Amino acid sequence: MPAKKKKSGKLSKMTEEERLAYEEQKRLAEEEMRKKKEDMLTQFLKDKLTKEERATRFNLNKLNHQWRNIMREAKSKELKKDIEILSQTFERVVDRKDAVIKSLAKDLMEAEEQYSMALRSHLQNIDNLIDAQKARLQKLQDEYDDELEIIREEFDTERAIMVDQHNAEMNDIADILFAMEQNFQEREAEAKSEFQSMRDEIKSKNLEEKHALHVALDHKVEDLWQLLTEALENYNMTTVERKVAFENLKVKDEKSAREIEANMRKLQRISDQIAGLKAKMAANQKECEDRNKSLKESREKMLAHFQQMKAEMNKVRENERDKLTKVTLESNAAIKEVQRQKNKVEQILKVSEMCRKLETEEEKVLPFYASSLTKEEQEDVEAAVLEAPSEPLANAMHEYTSLENFWKRFNKVMLDKLALDKERQTLLGENQQLRTLLKQYLDGISVNDEIISQVNPLFIVNNKTNVKLNVPVHDPRLRRPAAQTVVEAAHVVKHTLPMR
Repeated sequence: MPAKKKKSGKLSKMTEEERLAYEEQKRLAEEEMRKKKEDMLTQFLKDKLTKEERATRFNLNKLNHQWRNIMREAKSKELKKDIEILSQTFERVVDRKDAVIKSLAKDLMEAEEQYSMALRSHLQNIDNLIDAQKARLQKLQDEYDDELEIIREEFDTERAIMVDQHNAEMNDIADILFAMEQNFQEREAEAKSEFQSMRDEIKSKNLEEKHALHVALDHKVEDLWQLLTEALENYNMTTVERKVAFENLKVKDEKSAREIEANMRKLQRISDQIAGLKAKMAANQKECEDRNKSLKESREKMLAHFQQMKAEMNKVRENERDKLTKVTLESNAAIKEVQRQKNKVEQILKVSEMCRKLETEEEKVLPFYASSLTKEEQEDVEAAVLEAPSEPLANAMHEYTSLENFWKRFNKVMLDKLALDKERQTLLGENQQLRTLLKQYLDGISVNDEIISQVNPLFIVNNKTNVKLNVPVHDPRLRRPAAQTVVEAAHVVKHTLPMR
């Protein structure tokens, strides 16, 4: 309380401005202190967050390292088991491959012998063909030389005849040209002489006519001059008074002429202005008419273009509507087809899973049959596959090269199916034969009126019976191979060895 009173007493002693400055300074100090506290708290939280992140990363790395060790141990056990299975499989495959290689080597030796024999016969045939071709070429060469000689002789004779004809025709043409030139020169001389004589006659005739006209005109001029002199004297005698009046009128006329000239100049200026305005008006009118005409034409063109664009737009709208309808129908059809394909694929996958359970170990290890092509044939096939297709069908086939393994397995299954069908037909035939033999045997051991009345297999005379028997079962063609029991090594290891 005393401090507060002292403080209030101190504030009471300050003026208004000092009190405001003191409060402002106090507020700034509190604001600065508050900012320092916030900065310290923010820095503390940042340091704490950094430590937590560092500890989190360390613990996470530690956990990952432990999990990696555990997973490595589990994976190593799995890989060891897989390696053992693969090593056994590899040994079986190697043995099979060795047997195949031996059979192929034997086939290769036989093929080489056949190839050498075929090559010798082929070379002998080639030599015979070459000899025959050489004899034929020699014969053709002789015929060609004979015909060439005959053609040369004919050409020389024809050339000599043509040269003689050409020289004779050139001489005839030269004679004709000389005769035409002489005729032209004679006609030119005659035309020049006729022109000169006609010119002299016309010149003399013109001179005579000129002299006659000159004499007649002189007499006429003298008569006219005399008449003019008499008319002038009479005119002077009768027009003295009129001359004085004429002089007065002449002065007035000059004055009026000056006024008229001034008015005419004024009228000329006015008429020029009027003509200029008329020309300007006509030009403006023509320009306006041209502009109106061009605007009208532009308007008509724009209307025509608008109608055309409107028709095209309607046509495009119809086309787009048809396309949209078509696309909608096709998309619905595509969706249905995709759904059908999806169901089919799901069904195929289910069937494949069911078939996978029924596969043998050999089919699991070797799902694809070995190729029967040689290395050169395989290289030719690969080169043909890598070539760019030139036909649409080949191009379509190249799109399905990824299904090669599928088709191999499919073909293998189809071959197995055909083999089983063939074996089934064989077993059905054998079963039918056994049924027939069994029926004949039962009929033979039975004794009744019906059996006695028919042929009997027990009725044997001289080791022959009157019954037509079928092929016996013990015929080697119908003998089936003995059944062999096969036990998988994995089954033995799994069930027999641990029991021991």
